[in-house]
Amino acid sequence: MRKLRMDELNRKSVDQVKESDKNPVIAVLENIRSAYNVGSVFRTADAFLIESIFITGYTATPPHKEITKTALGAQDSVDWKYFKTTKDAIEHLKKDQYKVFAVEQVTNSISLENIAELSADKIAFIFGNEVTGVDEEIISLCDGCVEIPQFGMKHSLNISVAAGIVLWEAVKITKT
Repeated sequence: MRKLRMDELNRKSVDQVKESDKNPVIAVLENIRSAYNVGSVFRTADAFLIESIFITGYTATPPHKEITKTALGAQDSVDWKYFKTTKDAIEHLKKDQYKVFAVEQVTNSISLENIAELSADKIAFIFGNEVTGVDEEIISLCDGCVEIPQFGMKHSLNISVAAGIVLWEAVKITKT
């Protein structure tokens, strides 16, 4: 076994990524404080060829030094849109027949291990603020909530880590 060289990775150019068929998954970033977290989600979105990132509230948008540092160019290959409010983003998504789920710990949440039960052709996940999570009012506008099973003491994950886990699971069910 050996590590692959860069020329063996079959990396796409920015234009090739933009022209590629996307997975019908959208990440909604609600009031994310850290632009580094935003950049990390861009990088994940590029890796999994998700449809778009919707940025809401005071979340930083490209071009931004900290986004660029962690996105490593993915801010140029991933489609993104800004909405003043998450409610506006949800209205847009529902008009386009997306099922919208908050990633949050709530009563009656759907465990991520049961994500296939969501049975949606197009799906969006809202990732909330690093401290306060997804706003309570926004949760009430969603089709449900997805929760990542956690077994340790903290029961919280960095938003970029949570996005990586949830987006991968979502892409796996859209590919089947």
